[in-house]
Amino acid sequence: MRPVVVRNIPIGEGRPKVCVPIVGKTTREILEDARQILALPADVVEWRADHYDDVWKNDKLLDTARALREILGGKPILFTFRTANEGGERPIDADRYEELLGTMARSGLIDLIDVEIFMGDDTVRRIIADAHEQNVPIVASNHDFEKTPPQDEIVRRLCRMQDFGADILKIALMPRCRQDVLTLLAATLEMSERHTDRPLITMSMAGMGLVSRLTGECFGSALTFGAASKASAPGQIGAEELASVLDVIHTNL
Repeated sequence: MRPVVVRNIPIGEGRPKVCVPIVGKTTREILEDARQILALPADVVEWRADHYDDVWKNDKLLDTARALREILGGKPILFTFRTANEGGERPIDADRYEELLGTMARSGLIDLIDVEIFMGDDTVRRIIADAHEQNVPIVASNHDFEKTPPQDEIVRRLCRMQDFGADILKIALMPRCRQDVLTLLAATLEMSERHTDRPLITMSMAGMGLVSRLTGECFGSALTFGAASKASAPGQIGAEELASVLDVIHTNL
């Protein structure tokens, strides 16, 4: 796997990296969460800006990003606006989504940007091209909070992300049964061994899918999400507990 190196953190090499989300609604909450994360084994921090009350106010958005950057120092920041269609807090149209991500790519304050691949092909291509002009890597993503599609469809979606030129490929799916968890893991293994040399982030959600967050390294997943004070998706466990389990598995592989 060809790692994506962000602020000296190689995503796709070694033990899966731990990403801790910030889901504060106010600038104060966001910065408090950031200070708390400094004490956790977090390799990457995800700012879930769809939770932020002032996300539509560019001046406040950028001021908060500057303060967040100052607190986190050299920790990579992944900027994410998760849309309501994929489990996020707010709806957003394609034009506004493109404008928001473009603003953050050009800000110089964040290190990675999450782009949902079903926002429209032209929109996605422009966002990725704009981010790459700023040397900001893209995490292409897809989330289904209702079900897990068949293995070939999971692989198709991940390949679609790669075809768009994304640097990291991410999919998160809801299992309805234990077989769904195995389907997600099998798709991860197939993708990592046969279809890509780029880092993958895959997970089966909720308690049933927790095993996928813990054992992803065995199947080809390069990063997983652990909570600080509040989880951003069902099935996340605390970052410290998560890092401990990842260390044990990595040491014994």
